Amino acid sequence: MSPLWLSLLVASSATLLLVPPGLWAAHLLGVRKPFPGRALVETLLTLPLVLPPTVVGYALLLALGRGTSFGRWLNDAAGVRLLFTWQGAALAAAVMALPLFVRTAAAALGSVDLELLEAARTLGATERAVFFRVLVPLAYRGLLAAGTLAFARALGEFGATLMVAGNIPGRTQTLPLALYADVQGGRDGEARTAALLLTAAAFAALGLVTAYGGRVARARGERY
Repeated sequence: MSPLWLSLLVASSATLLLVPPGLWAAHLLGVRKPFPGRALVETLLTLPLVLPPTVVGYALLLALGRGTSFGRWLNDAAGVRLLFTWQGAALAAAVMALPLFVRTAAAALGSVDLELLEAARTLGATERAVFFRVLVPLAYRGLLAAGTLAFARALGEFGATLMVAGNIPGRTQTLPLALYADVQGGRDGEARTAALLLTAAAFAALGLVTAYGGRVARARGERY
């Protein structure tokens, strides 16, 4: 696949991969009452945001390879081989984008008035219904922003994906990796094209989400 389509595939897969655990973590940190170990959980979830991407990539390389018990079980018993594949690149991008999603989504969920949630429970709604039918619709703007930031972060991921998936043209070479290879090879024209494509893809993602958010807000009679 071309680097552009591979980048879009990796970023989309990474976003879909991180949304379920990201929503759970955001609900845990943004809505639930404080619990023992909260600071530790928040620190662990934020760690990929401050660590160099190569460090995160190296940790994933060790975990997914045959050098650990889990890696041997994953490769030999489960038959799942992620190293040097686009799926491995998607996993690495998801890990790197997860902190941005969690922090933004937690702020969005935490901004919802808790009295509305209590009112829904009083009317007999289950916790699942409260989450999906009350909390998520009320926080949709922040959740859209969280998903967009995660997609953009995954689209531009370089260090972790390079460590986990390598830079194999047609198989794991995403657009940021292709840009790096073009610069190293002195191919200035191709490098400029890759940079413009990355910028255009990120701009398009932000524009689509903004337009969709505005459309939903107008349908609800809200200001956007």
